[in-house]
Amino acid sequence: MNRVRCLVLNAALGPLDYKVPEGLRVEPGSVVECPLGPRTVIGIVWEAERLPGTEVPAEKLRPLRGILPVPPLSAPLRRLIEWTADYYVASLAGVARMALSSGGALKGPATMTEYRLTGGLPERMTPQRQAAIDALDGEQANIRELSGIAGVSEGVLRGLVNQGVLEPVEVDCDRPYDTARPDFVQVDLSDEQQAVSDVFSAAVRKRDFAPFLLDGVTGSGKTETYFEPVAEALRMGRQVLVLLPEIALTENFLHRFEERFGAAPILWHSSLKSTERRRAYRAVCEGSAQVVVGARSALYLPFAKLGLIVVDEAHETSFKQEDGVRYNARDVAVMRGHFEKVPVILASATPALESLQMAESGIYEKVDLPSRFGGAELPAIELIDLTEEKPPHGMWLAQRLVDGIEERLERGEQSLLFLNRRGYAPLTLCRNCGFRYQCPNCSAWLVEHRFTRRLACHHCGHEAPAPQACTECGEPDCLVACGPGVERIADEVAERLSQARVFVATSDTLNSPGRAAEFIAAVEAREIDVIVGTQLVTKGFHFPELTLVGVVDADLGLEGGDLRAGERTYQQVAQVAGRAGRGSKPGEVLIQTRHPEAPVIAALAAGDRDAFYSAETEMRREAGAPPFGRWASIIISSEDDGEAREAANRLGAFRPDVADCMILGPAPAPMALLRGRYRYRFLINARRSVQLQHVIRRWLTQVDHPAGVRVAVDIDPYSFV
Repeated sequence: MNRVRCLVLNAALGPLDYKVPEGLRVEPGSVVECPLGPRTVIGIVWEAERLPGTEVPAEKLRPLRGILPVPPLSAPLRRLIEWTADYYVASLAGVARMALSSGGALKGPATMTEYRLTGGLPERMTPQRQAAIDALDGEQANIRELSGIAGVSEGVLRGLVNQGVLEPVEVDCDRPYDTARPDFVQVDLSDEQQAVSDVFSAAVRKRDFAPFLLDGVTGSGKTETYFEPVAEALRMGRQVLVLLPEIALTENFLHRFEERFGAAPILWHSSLKSTERRRAYRAVCEGSAQVVVGARSALYLPFAKLGLIVVDEAHETSFKQEDGVRYNARDVAVMRGHFEKVPVILASATPALESLQMAESGIYEKVDLPSRFGGAELPAIELIDLTEEKPPHGMWLAQRLVDGIEERLERGEQSLLFLNRRGYAPLTLCRNCGFRYQCPNCSAWLVEHRFTRRLACHHCGHEAPAPQACTECGEPDCLVACGPGVERIADEVAERLSQARVFVATSDTLNSPGRAAEFIAAVEAREIDVIVGTQLVTKGFHFPELTLVGVVDADLGLEGGDLRAGERTYQQVAQVAGRAGRGSKPGEVLIQTRHPEAPVIAALAAGDRDAFYSAETEMRREAGAPPFGRWASIIISSEDDGEAREAANRLGAFRPDVADCMILGPAPAPMALLRGRYRYRFLINARRSVQLQHVIRRWLTQVDHPAGVRVAVDIDPYSFV
């Protein structure tokens, strides 16, 4: 092969042909260095017949500059990249970039210098040096990473190196991980669990594609059940990928995994240090990484011998990537299993309606765990009608819910209050002039965070100090917090039950695996009486002494234009209800609502999941919504409102006229300004018979846009802002 076609990681360029220098051995999937003008860019050798491009005369071809020391991307992974780009109307280069997600790993074996404390002290102690020494106890990393951990400048740390307080350590960047042992402990499963795990283990041994939907009630032991096919894959020398929806769940999972297998799995998520990403990436592609636990991006890691994929809490909306390549990790996981010919387990107590429909149609095999493990009972659920049992003025918790928490305090048990709204209050306004604090970059109100004394936008991250006086009229002490967030609920609990030890559990307070581990340890040690949390606490946690769950506002998720609002509300409330009574003590769930007659609320109260899903299914069928129809959105955005509006109207003039395909818009998106960009939206609804991606791709190629305009396509959208 003296001529190759390369996919370079620049979507604007398209495929490029190169000459292979004599002595350089390349094959499809090889990661190579390609000359591009005066620069060198990374490319992936691809099958020419699968990547159409312009033929260039052989004499004009430039030679490749080299091949990078990593194994070629496998054919199944290349097919997955192609499928993702085609299905989600994304660039092939953009998807391929996710498979080369550690630049350091592509450079081959290496050593590096890290630093750790020696136990000595500097000749002259300063506050910054003392802070660094306190923060770096037990840490080892490079200077830049230690600087981030300690919160001091790199200059402070280099001074400590010169003083002998920090010592250099030469480490192998690719040192092996501890070995997980499939038979480290003997597991005692219930008969139900054993039957399910036997089905999964047999599929692993068969080494063929088999998609499963594991539908088990909260507390049924789904994790222990799929640990057995993980063990089977390890016995066969195969690799396993486990996807989790939240980084905060990782620490709890790691603990359970290590107890079962005697070693921790390998982590993959955005908070890893660059050295950790490099080490994990190389172990994955060389085959020595046994079990990888990661966020959705782990799906595109170049596994050498994948044997099983598990998607835990598969219903979670956080598996949907909302920027860049807008893929759904749940669905892509099934496709990777198809290309790799390995079983895929989608585990959930509240499966997505689309997954249930796939099981009903026979595409997925559905396996059930209908009972809690060890004889524990599902909690009793009651509604609190807030139109009849009104909380005291200025309060948000009905007296019956407060009484329930007080009873648990007296018995030494724990309670959980769920409200899916971070911060203290979602809106701050001036009672004098009516001014409302809004984000300058987004069409959203600034949320007050009293813990940090800031006003923050939860869409773009903009922050401003909480003002003492109205910035519009100058009136002091006139700002009013409107509505509750979790911080406000925590304050109310502290005010009404002063003896309670309260913890606020959100992505603000549990923003790293370490903090999540500290939280879990504090709850297990009974140092916390009442947890007030967002959706972060609705899944994955097992606290035997937690016997009461209170849902502060069950109606919150039903507001707005979310087409999956009913399903999402049911899933969140059912999941958080499942945190109660997971041990030997019975649990109780109190749901505060102003609409007890709403189908989703009534179904939750009756514990009748099947009735809710049946009604939701029929509603979707009539509306032509997923899984019976297809949705897609196209967002046109620009920093200039006029430019965005004009581009959207120009695209609208070329809208295709396709049978069984309805195109709505353009109209300002519900979030008309986001991160400084004005947004206009098309919403497309089509029957499943329509080749939707082909229609969209052909439509978009008819119109050229100015450089400042971005066009984003979202297939099967979950967010409608």
